[in-house]
Amino acid sequence: MDRKIIIGTRGSDLALWQANFVKDSLAAINITAELKIIKTQGDRLLNLSFDKLEGKGFFTKELEEELLAGTIDVAVHSHKDLPTENPPGLIIAAVSEREDPAELLLMLKGVVDVHQKLSVKFGGLVGTSSNRRKAQLLAIRPDLEIDELRGNVPTRIGKLRDEKYDAIMLAKAGVSRLGIDLSEFHVEELTPTEFIPAPAQGALAIQIRESDHALFESLQALNHPDVVEELAMERGVLKAFGGGCHLPLGVYCRRDEGKFQVFTSKAESAEDFPDRLFIESDTLDGVTEKILARFAKDRKFAGKVFISRDISATSYFRRALEKNKIQIEARSLIRTVPVITKFDSYILRNMDWVFFTSKNAVEYFFKLGPQFPKKVKFGVMGAGSEDMLRRNGHFADFVGESNDTANVAADFAALANGSHILFPGADNPMRSIQHGLSADTKIIDLPVYETVLEEGVEASGAEILVFTSPSNVEAYFADNLLEPQQKVIAIGKSTGKKFDEMGVKYTLPFSPDEVGLAEAVFGI
Repeated sequence: MDRKIIIGTRGSDLALWQANFVKDSLAAINITAELKIIKTQGDRLLNLSFDKLEGKGFFTKELEEELLAGTIDVAVHSHKDLPTENPPGLIIAAVSEREDPAELLLMLKGVVDVHQKLSVKFGGLVGTSSNRRKAQLLAIRPDLEIDELRGNVPTRIGKLRDEKYDAIMLAKAGVSRLGIDLSEFHVEELTPTEFIPAPAQGALAIQIRESDHALFESLQALNHPDVVEELAMERGVLKAFGGGCHLPLGVYCRRDEGKFQVFTSKAESAEDFPDRLFIESDTLDGVTEKILARFAKDRKFAGKVFISRDISATSYFRRALEKNKIQIEARSLIRTVPVITKFDSYILRNMDWVFFTSKNAVEYFFKLGPQFPKKVKFGVMGAGSEDMLRRNGHFADFVGESNDTANVAADFAALANGSHILFPGADNPMRSIQHGLSADTKIIDLPVYETVLEEGVEASGAEILVFTSPSNVEAYFADNLLEPQQKVIAIGKSTGKKFDEMGVKYTLPFSPDEVGLAEAVFGI
C-alpha cells in the first residue's frame, strides 16, 4: 500500500501504547502510519462514574466519528470498550492476539491480611468504577467498601500510592503492556476463570471504513481468527443482554483440549450477588441461547440441594443458592479424627515444600504446632485448602485449581521436581500428586488424620445431590439408592470415578470449590 495511514487514538499512555503497537505492526508489513490523538467523552468527564455517562461508546464515539469523516483511516480501540454493533459504514478489520485477561488486585502492603480471601484487610476500601468488578468482589468479600476510581492506569496507581484507597483493581493486560513496576504493592492475580473479565478484555480492535477494501485486505496479516471467534461469543452474550460497560456482566470464552469453555457472571446491579455459569461444548453453536435460558428471569430452580459437607451461614455457596430461593441440606457423611497428636519438627529441617491435598490435611497438620526452621513453600489442592492455609497464617505458593489431579501434578512438578516435599494427609492417601513427581524428588508422606464413614445414613429427597469426596459417596450409597429425578454433582475426578463405577451420570464442576459448585447447580 503506497499511502500513509492515519491512526486515531486516545491520548492515555495505554491507548498510545496500543496505537504504536499497531503502527509498528503495520510497518512490519511495509505500511507507513502516523498517529492522531483524539479526546473522547470518557476522557473529559473524569468526575462521573461510568453508569452516569450517556450512551455506550464513551471511549470510542469520537474516534468513530473521525473515521466516518475521513480524517483518520484506522481507529485503535480496547475491544472491551466498543459497543456491540459498529456504526453504519464501519467494520472491525482485525483483532490482535489476546493478552492475559486476568485481573490484578493491587494493595498497600500495610493492609495485607493473609487470613482474608484476596488478602485485603477486613472492611478495606477498594477502588474500581466497574460494576462487574464490584459485584464479583462483594460476592467474595461482602465486608469490603467499594469507591469510584477513574483515570488512566498510572493515575489510578498513583491514587493507591497516595493511600486514597487500600486496594485497587486493574486489568493485567494494561499493566503488562505499559511494563509498570508493581513491587511497592502486594499484588494478587485473579485468573479469568475465578474472576470473570469483561467481554473481549485484553484484545485490541482495529476499526476502519467498510469501503476501504484495500486497507482491509492489508490488515488481515494482523488478524487472529481464533481470537475473533472467541470474542464474538463473549460480545454476542453482551449484546443479547443489551449491555454496555456499566452492566455487571463478565463473559470469558477459551479453548481447552479441543473444547470451548464459556464462563459467565451476571448481576442485576453492582450490589447484587452475581449468578455464575460454566458451559463446555464442542461447538459454539447455540451456546448463547443456552446462557440466556439459564439467566432467564422466569427459569425454575431446584427446590432443595443436598451437599455432603457442612456449609457456614456466610459461605459463597449458601449465598449463591439462597439468592435463588434454593434450600440447602448440608451434612457431612464422614468424620475425621487425628492419627497423631505429636510431631517432631526436625522432619521439616530439609523440606522445601509442604503440600496439602485437602483442608483437613491443613487443619490437622497445624494443630500439631509445626516449627519451620527455614523458609518453606506451600502447595495446596483447591480453594478450600488455600482458605484453610490462610486461616493458619500462610500464603500458598502453588494452588492446584483443576479437577484433574494429573494436570495439577504436572503443574506442581514443573516447580518442585528435585526438591524435598512433605505431604501431610490422610492415613491412606491416593498419592496422585506424588506419582507425578520425578524420581529425584524426596517425598515424605505424613498421615495426620483418618476418615471414618457414618453408618445408617438417611436418604435425601433433594432434587440435586452434591458429593464432596469418594468417602461421602460410599457412606451415602451403602444404604440408599439414587431416585430417578435426582441429579448428581461430584467434586473432583476421584469422586466422579465412584459414580463411573456405579454407572451413575453426574456433573463435574469446572473448579472443585464453592464457586464451582454454585456454577454447577446454576447450570442444572
